[in-house]
Amino acid sequence: MPPYDCMFLFKPHITNVAVMDLVARVGKHVYRRNGVVTNIKSLGTVHLGYGVKKLDGRYYQGLLMQMSMMATPEINKELHYLNKEDRLLRWLLVKQRNTKFGLQFEEDEGRLELSKFSQISKLDDEDEDDDDEEYELDEEETK
Repeated sequence: MPPYDCMFLFKPHITNVAVMDLVARVGKHVYRRNGVVTNIKSLGTVHLGYGVKKLDGRYYQGLLMQMSMMATPEINKELHYLNKEDRLLRWLLVKQRNTKFGLQFEEDEGRLELSKFSQISKLDDEDEDDDDEEYELDEEETK
């Protein structure tokens, strides 16, 4: 699953309870689709470069939140219900590019170390095969 960042720009007069309600609802939606929310940040109140016009007026500032998640690529289509949310001024889903996971974190030196480890374990397996002959019992001793 690729990592995504979802940015929410809320109206400035919305209470913290209403903000957390919407963020929790999006988080539950991600979990139901076998995704994982990895981080939630509040970036505070931001002043906008231009006014965002909504039915109840024009807004020049808003509360900015960031939710990082790992989800299926269909999450972009599934979050379009946020367009009808009256607490939001804008929302944006961004797929993180060039993100490395697991063994990709290791540098080239780390990969060499891992390949050496696999060669050493193969050598150990060969030694164990030679020791098996010492422990075989004669047929007479078992009867």
